[in-house]
Amino acid sequence: MPQLKAFRRGLAETGFSESNNVVIRYHWAEGRYDRLPAMAADFVRQGVSLILAQAPPAALAAKAATTTIPIVFVVGFDPVGGGLVASLNRPGGNTTGMTLISNLLGQKRLEMLRDLVPKSAVVALLANPISPDTAGEIHAVEEGARALGMELAVFNASTPAEVGPAFEALKERRADGLLVGTDPFFLNQRAQIIARATALRIPTIYPFRDYAVDGGLISYGTNIASSYRQAGIYAGRILKGANPAELPVMRPTTFELVINLKTAAASGIDIPPALHARSDEVIE
Repeated sequence: MPQLKAFRRGLAETGFSESNNVVIRYHWAEGRYDRLPAMAADFVRQGVSLILAQAPPAALAAKAATTTIPIVFVVGFDPVGGGLVASLNRPGGNTTGMTLISNLLGQKRLEMLRDLVPKSAVVALLANPISPDTAGEIHAVEEGARALGMELAVFNASTPAEVGPAFEALKERRADGLLVGTDPFFLNQRAQIIARATALRIPTIYPFRDYAVDGGLISYGTNIASSYRQAGIYAGRILKGANPAELPVMRPTTFELVINLKTAAASGIDIPPALHARSDEVIE
């Protein structure tokens, strides 16, 4: 997994490696967020030195499980509003990490979709209803849709089996374009999501470059690998004695627009020259 490779790279920059002086125990919820409290409690029972929490559900479960074991998170929502930290500059408590602010970029992705389909009237959003950052993401995209004179239709999926029916409902709704939500569950299901979006030939914008690299049409968002590398650096600093309460939550400063021209050609979708010119990477 590229994210974990980047995390280990950050650890190595602070002098830690699995082959030398650190042991990493991997637990995966596989999209089953109801498993997370028990997993976090198990880490606490094991007496681990630090917990890396990927995404809001894991971070919230870890925070609920311990007030003493340091937690480094990588999340897409506002960690202050979500209750993870007291403030971005001085987190307080035992948690700190990276915010991708990915759900706040929904309006930018919506604007790109309007550039791609200028006459679009209905835009679809694929969302995970059980994720704690979904409500904020929907609200932001709804505001953007109203400002652009478009209607937003939300389609929910929280298990692999629900992805197919969500796309069938999307097809029935005749949406002009699709935004895929930022929840990590969708990233794990990206092969299925990309295949279904491509089969429908619906213009789709994804939140992370992994989608575009794997055949998605367009992605716009934070470079996840960079954030996980920084999480690894924070983890290493904490293992050396740094106080997580005093390590400010890091925010991304650059965002990537990746366009897959192979997918565009196969789907019969024309990429506007202005959007093409803004791209950071083009896959041909």
